Amino acid sequence: MEIPAINLKAIVLAHWLLTIWGCMAWLPYSYSWGNFSVLAIGVWAIAQRDSIDAVLMFLMGMLASILTDIIHFSIYYPANDLSIDRANNVFRFSAGMAILSLLIKPVSCFFVYQMYRERGGDYNVNFDFETSVDSRCTTDSADSAFIGRRY
Repeated sequence: MEIPAINLKAIVLAHWLLTIWGCMAWLPYSYSWGNFSVLAIGVWAIAQRDSIDAVLMFLMGMLASILTDIIHFSIYYPANDLSIDRANNVFRFSAGMAILSLLIKPVSCFFVYQMYRERGGDYNVNFDFETSVDSRCTTDSADSAFIGRRY
């Protein structure tokens, strides 16, 4: 089964719109600055189609914004209801759009990672210390020099 190709422009546009709607009523400026700066990196990734770094930075920013969004929601979500109906409706819409943005960010990260792989990025980290030490410090050549010698 092949993964459908999602355009990076669509991802940035969707999160931009949801961030604007999420900032309408209750979230602080740090939410706006954080999400819009990540989206600016997304615009950079759109502008430079062959840049691996731009897509990786956008991916890392999206992953970091998931954590910061959870922190913002947990700190700033009001405990009491707003008294005016119109303000209550705006709050509910804004909160719903911000939560929807948070819910689709992992899916967007998956598609951005696929774009990263398509552009030639390969993020392999090798923690196999035994193999790296053995390959640098082989004792075969030193042992072979002493074979056949008698002291």
